[in-house]
Amino acid sequence: MSYGQGGPQSQWDPWKPNSQQPWTSGDDGRTPDWAALAEASETRNKRRRLFFIGGGVLATVAIGTAVAMAVVSASGSDEANKPTSSLPAADLPSASGTPSFAPTSAPPPLDPKEFVASKAKDTAPNGPDLLFPGTQLTMGSAVYKKGPKADSTNCTTGVQGTLPKVLTANDCTRLMRITYTKDNIAVTVGVAVFDTEAQALKVKSQADKKSIVKALTGGDVKAFCDGAICRSTTNSYGRYAYFTITGFTDGKDVTTKDTAVFTAGDDLAEFAFQRIRQRGEAQASAAAAN
Repeated sequence: MSYGQGGPQSQWDPWKPNSQQPWTSGDDGRTPDWAALAEASETRNKRRRLFFIGGGVLATVAIGTAVAMAVVSASGSDEANKPTSSLPAADLPSASGTPSFAPTSAPPPLDPKEFVASKAKDTAPNGPDLLFPGTQLTMGSAVYKKGPKADSTNCTTGVQGTLPKVLTANDCTRLMRITYTKDNIAVTVGVAVFDTEAQALKVKSQADKKSIVKALTGGDVKAFCDGAICRSTTNSYGRYAYFTITGFTDGKDVTTKDTAVFTAGDDLAEFAFQRIRQRGEAQASAAAAN
């Protein structure tokens, strides 16, 4: 008669939580099947590793899909229309350093007036023929014939009225005069030289209607403005003050109707200004070239 448990023996399955491991009593002298247990454990570990690897791949695919979807969504019209504060922030690379560019423009030209504003810079040779070159002057359609000239370091000998006192008070160092004629009209232009522009400006402001340069006659130029009414002008540029006196060579008085006299005087005053300025331009160009 045998003794034992009834029914079939339960089989141990490592994947069934309620299954029982085969085990015999110590009476029969049997030991656990360690090889079978090790093989079952190795199988279980492999399945777990496969599960984790597969899950990681799926997670990576899911993240990649989410990023791709975010990129596509961000480029859509809905995201573009959102306020700036609601858009995802991004760190953009910033430029470092200051860009440098080669100079593309020339330095500003030297001021011509600066070179005729003081004795220190106005060093080019000067004289009546240098300041008023040639034998005639053309201004527009008018042609003026060049006549007598004068040059003196005593400024008072070539002026009259209140002008001698004004020139002396401001230390005039030189007075150049030259006369031009056209038909029966004569113009004497006088240029007074000073050490500084400030002195010339004072002469311009202090001169009045009686500050007159003397008409210069001689040669083919008959006496004019000798007791007759004539027209005079006063101006300055740089360290130079320049004056004109215009009248008829036949001794006739000038009236406001004698527009030709006014035009002649204005032409010679303009020419004096141009020549003084050109003197400054020539010296400025020479200084820039050095």
